[in-house]
Amino acid sequence: MKFVCDGLSLSEAVTKTSKACAVRTTAPIMECVKLTAKSDEVVLLATDGELSIRKTVKAEVFEEGEVCVTGKLLSDFLTKLSEEEITIRTGDRGMEIGYRDASSFLQTLPAEEFPAISFDVGENYFVMKQGALKKVIGETVFCCAQDDSRPILKGCLFEFKERLEVTALDGYRLALSSAELLSHNAEKSIICPARTLVEISRMLGDDEKEITVYTQGGNLLVNAEGTTIVSRLYQGEFIRKENVIPPSFLTEVTLPRLELISSVERAAILIRGDKNNLVTLEAGADDVKIRSNSDVGNVFESVPAHVNGKDLIISMNAKYLLDGLRALSEEECVLSFNSAISPFILQNKDNKESLYLILPVRNAQ
Repeated sequence: MKFVCDGLSLSEAVTKTSKACAVRTTAPIMECVKLTAKSDEVVLLATDGELSIRKTVKAEVFEEGEVCVTGKLLSDFLTKLSEEEITIRTGDRGMEIGYRDASSFLQTLPAEEFPAISFDVGENYFVMKQGALKKVIGETVFCCAQDDSRPILKGCLFEFKERLEVTALDGYRLALSSAELLSHNAEKSIICPARTLVEISRMLGDDEKEITVYTQGGNLLVNAEGTTIVSRLYQGEFIRKENVIPPSFLTEVTLPRLELISSVERAAILIRGDKNNLVTLEAGADDVKIRSNSDVGNVFESVPAHVNGKDLIISMNAKYLLDGLRALSEEECVLSFNSAISPFILQNKDNKESLYLILPVRNAQ
């Protein structure tokens, strides 16, 4: 195999595909990116068994062929050569990377060892604007579980109704967001891994261009800007959000979102490292008091607010509160409560397309 291509294009392609390389594995081939040179292009492919990413770049191919090389190593090396013209050739010593008057060698593995990836996914589909899909991913994916105790919660539930509804939860908080569907011939619902959604979001623009996502046989496929992602979908019963989100509330608090974020951020500084990362909100007649206490000091502030309903004192994890507030978009937000031990929600004041639910901490300060 031998080809010549622009260093920046190749570097970006390797960096993007290597996101799918396995990190902890006993099979070295799963840490690799497979390069296939043919015609006037090079196809790069990586997979960890769940997520697969394929990227194509233009190249001047002198000798067709394919080879596998460790993705992170190749990505880190090519990042330092992004302004060079790169010549790649394979031989007895492995892969030779030529640039300027120099050359370097990387060990390779046979392409025959790389697992076969099927890109024949197209039975069902849904179509959205890229900006809308990127928005619902960004507003939910951070609430997915991080551990393996309940694997299905490491993904987002996509429900296809009149609109797309996306739900994520980790046992302590829940995110819900909806967006317009342009058309769909999809299953009633799918559960997509959070890691896959993060990579899809990186492909998307914040624009009106349409994107089609295909699903079939427990797999998902999406293609944009020369990059194709294939992912396994999770199978199983997702928690029903209707059983988690309270139907009504006794207290509603409307207040400036950025001012509340700033106050909670200051309160969180003094509790950094504490087990519960606990802040307390006290909703009164015309303000919300924010306080935190730790061995190194305490914070006590107030933010002007319109409080409708009963006064309330409630404590929660500061990070969860900040994550939800930052995911909102309007100048004013609404916090809705029932009691100091009941789940509460955060929403924009006017646009109700997204919602965040947080479980409070029972041992309120």
